[in-house]
Amino acid sequence: KPRAAQPPRPAAAATHPPQNPHLPAHVSLRAAGRPPPREPAQSSPPRPLTVLHTRSPRLSMSTSSRPRATPLAAAGGSGAAPSLLAADPGHRDSVILAARGAMTNCLGETHLDLVVPGLRLAAKGKVRDVYESGEHLVLVTTDRQSAFDRVLASIPFKGQVLNETSLWWFNRTSHITPNAVVSSPDRNVTIAKRCSVFPVEFVVRGFVTGSTDTSLWTVYNKGVRNYCGNAIPDGMVKNQKLPANILTPTTKAADHDVPITPDEIVKSGLMSKDDFDEARSKALSLFEYGQKVALENGVILVDTKYEFGKTADGTVVLIDEVHTPDSSRYWIANSYEERFKSGLEPENVDKEFLRLWFKNNCNPYEDKVLPEAPEELVSELAWRYIFLFETITNTKFEIPETQRNRSMKGYQGTWHKPYGIYNC
Repeated sequence: KPRAAQPPRPAAAATHPPQNPHLPAHVSLRAAGRPPPREPAQSSPPRPLTVLHTRSPRLSMSTSSRPRATPLAAAGGSGAAPSLLAADPGHRDSVILAARGAMTNCLGETHLDLVVPGLRLAAKGKVRDVYESGEHLVLVTTDRQSAFDRVLASIPFKGQVLNETSLWWFNRTSHITPNAVVSSPDRNVTIAKRCSVFPVEFVVRGFVTGSTDTSLWTVYNKGVRNYCGNAIPDGMVKNQKLPANILTPTTKAADHDVPITPDEIVKSGLMSKDDFDEARSKALSLFEYGQKVALENGVILVDTKYEFGKTADGTVVLIDEVHTPDSSRYWIANSYEERFKSGLEPENVDKEFLRLWFKNNCNPYEDKVLPEAPEELVSELAWRYIFLFETITNTKFEIPETQRNRSMKGYQGTWHKPYGIYNC
């Protein structure tokens, strides 16, 4: 992704706090400047720490009766020539080649509780497997890809991208709010402090957009002009910037998220008014800061969701993930205006690319059998996730060695207290 030559930017010490000492060296990133042109992506040497007990094949949704969808189409990428996404075709090709080679080695399942004494599986989400040990949680980010409240596929390297992206943002936003991160002993793993999680997702939006049932454009297009307590003006069109950022919270329901107003949150006892007001203020500040950092690096942070919890001492902390391409929408900045005026979808650098493809090829909410995502879409999404990580952090993503090679080395290891990481 090297851009045209330009003078180096001055260091931004004021907006990038010192590195969190709890975070590992592999997420210590430059505060300013651009990386040199990249060499083709290569496999990294084996990592000393791993929790990848098994690597399952890519989570294929395929059956013998599965309908075959049409070839990969626009999905947000047609019309005007792509900008930053195609700035370094050699690097893109090498990442896509690596992704295609790793499609049968995605991290689809984890079973740490079977090999690590004292570790218990606490929850299995659509993307993350959460284990608990004493006062700490072990969060393993898999390669499973979810949308429309279901798992659609597995994307090579996705779990590593999400985990490392979150760690970068956790470190960069510690001046806004404390977080639950303790350490990251593996590129797919975060060790976090246990806390009481608020049953509310804090969704912050800067644009009228989206394709899901709860997205702002979906409800706006149906005539809704007051959403989650926010008045939305008439006359707006899809992908248009809002007059100001808004908070549209949802409840964390088991099957799907349900929009809710701030008053309803407090009246129903989901959160106290003080806790909600503090979390709302932090969410809006995090989003404003995220937009600033993203735009400085050529992308637009469109919307995102945050989760908060409360520690034993009563501190409200940021948890889960921050500004990842799973929890956020990102668009390429320098092509947005032209594409918006032309009525084209923005260049998406997030899972909206996948959402749009499934929306065009099936009913992802009602169809029991979905078409299998084509290989070119899966590898392209892997590239876009890696592209976003490299664009935001100004660091090169380290392509991991596949588990196929690692599996031949055995899994004899030892239990490392206090965080319960299986050391191979």
